[in-house]
Amino acid sequence: MKRAAALLATIAFPAVSWCFAHLQAPAASFDAARAYEHVRHLVEIGPRPPASDGIHRAQEYIIGQLKSYGCPVEEHDFHASTVLGSLLMQNIVVKLHGAGSGIILYTTHYDTVRIPNFVGADDGGSGTGTMLELARLWCARKNSLNVWIAFFDGEEAQGNWTDAGSVRWNNDASNNTFGSREMAAQMALSGELKHVKAMILADMIGPKNARITRDTGSTRWLTDFIWETAAQLGYQNTFVNKDYPVGGDDHFSFIRRGVAGCDLIDFSVRDTYWHTTQDTLDKVDPQSLAIVGQVLAATLPRFEKKFP
Repeated sequence: MKRAAALLATIAFPAVSWCFAHLQAPAASFDAARAYEHVRHLVEIGPRPPASDGIHRAQEYIIGQLKSYGCPVEEHDFHASTVLGSLLMQNIVVKLHGAGSGIILYTTHYDTVRIPNFVGADDGGSGTGTMLELARLWCARKNSLNVWIAFFDGEEAQGNWTDAGSVRWNNDASNNTFGSREMAAQMALSGELKHVKAMILADMIGPKNARITRDTGSTRWLTDFIWETAAQLGYQNTFVNKDYPVGGDDHFSFIRRGVAGCDLIDFSVRDTYWHTTQDTLDKVDPQSLAIVGQVLAATLPRFEKKFP
């Protein structure tokens, strides 16, 4: 992994080096080449719909990487009632303990839509690669807040996906976002949910020249907070000040329960490769991973100042 990551950084993706030179610590240690290598590995696994051989291999990979970083890993298995019947799903969660009770929850989904030959490089891969790299950084960091990193199963709708079945159109989450709904419900039961200060979702953040718009369904103050962080790092061209209604994604599972949530997503690709077999590795740009990863890395020390 280290040798491959070094090769990617120095030869294949010179733009990544520019990104690192442009930024200041503490975010500068985010390694986009490592994040991209994770995406490449997931794409090589192939389709990863819930309860498939592919997703089991993805789970093994994600858990193995997290453990190699010294992260405490929890595997949360649950049965989801879907139009295909009961499916065994698994959320993978890292919980890093800080001094107080406040929790900052960083999330993504690692499953892919149930379409033949769909490998989900951007949709399912880019966010997972980014969160794995952030886990490498934060599991080695002394955090004053509790930092949780969650990899959700079952974000995608089950059965034959259509626009009509998407929560983007009918605002009905009964056939998707299974993992995030399960986690939010369990945290509500345990009493942990009330300690979550912010929930950030990274979904489809890998396109070349990514333009992440402000999701109108996300919590305003949290969106402002992240966009301010991006502006401080000089990334206004990626985190653009334009409103766009993303619709039902994993962040709504927490927003509906009163938690501040924000969805980071470039949904401009919905008319090109989104939910098609064209969502392949070439659709993910290491520079976009670098930008989003650097911004997310920089939010943590700012959260620690905001919630001392």
